[in-house]
Amino acid sequence: MKAVILAAGYGTRLQRDVSADRSGRFDHLVGSAKPLLPVGRCALISHWVRALTASGAVDSVYVVTNALYRAAFEEWAAHFTNVQIVSDQTRSNDERLGAVACLQLAVKHFKIEDHVIAIGGDTLFKEDFSLSQVKQKFSDFQAKCDDSCLVLSYQCRDEETHKYGILEVDREHVLVSMCSQRTVSLCLDTFLEEKEKAPIEEKDAPGNFVSWLIPRKPVYVHQISGRFDVGNLPSYIECDLYFKENLQDAESYMV
Repeated sequence: MKAVILAAGYGTRLQRDVSADRSGRFDHLVGSAKPLLPVGRCALISHWVRALTASGAVDSVYVVTNALYRAAFEEWAAHFTNVQIVSDQTRSNDERLGAVACLQLAVKHFKIEDHVIAIGGDTLFKEDFSLSQVKQKFSDFQAKCDDSCLVLSYQCRDEETHKYGILEVDREHVLVSMCSQRTVSLCLDTFLEEKEKAPIEEKDAPGNFVSWLIPRKPVYVHQISGRFDVGNLPSYIECDLYFKENLQDAESYMV
C-alpha cells in the first residue's frame, strides 16, 4: 500500500490570522505550509510519516505540494528515506488544482498500481486512532470484494453538519449515500472528466469524489473518535496544545 499526503494548499485563512495577530507569539508561522507547522515535538506531517512507517501500513509516502512550498517540503523530506515529493506547479490559491486532481497527479506521476491511503496534510487524529487497525479493516473488506474502498468518519456536533458530509450506512458498514458540501487511476480520471467544467469547489472537496464513488464501488465506513483539522489559528493552537500537554505516548501515536 502507498500513502499520498495532500499538501498543495496555501493556508490562506491561517496566514491571514497569523498576520492579524499582534502578540508576536506566532510570527514563526508566517509563510509556512500547514503540514509543516510545528505540532508538539515535530512538524504536523511528520506525525503521519512516523506512524505510517512504524505501523508498516505502507512502503512509500508520496507528498503532493505546490511550487511555492516545494523547496520547504524537499528540505523536510530529506530526513526520511521513504518520502518523495511532487509539485502541482501552482503558485497561488487561485491556481490550485483541487484535492482529487492532486491525488490523480500522484497516482500518475509515481505510476502507482497499488492500494492508496489518501491523507489530508492539515489533519491529525485523536490518540486512539490506529493505522494498523484501519489496515486490517481494509484487508477484511478487500477479502469480500477486490474493489472495496474504505473511508473514515466521526460524529460531529449538530451545528457542524452543514460543513461536513452526512453519511447513511447499512448494517454491513457499507456507505449507502452521502450528502456533501475500477482502479484508483481510472476512477479519478473519470470523475475529473465529468467535473471538467465544474467550479474548483466541486473538484477540491474529496467528499464529492466519495459521493460519486458510492454507486460504482463498495465503500465501507470505519468510525473514529475525532480529528484535528488545522484551518485557522485557533484550530492550530488547539491541535498544538493537545500534542504538547495531552498526548500520552508519542512513540505509538496512530500506529
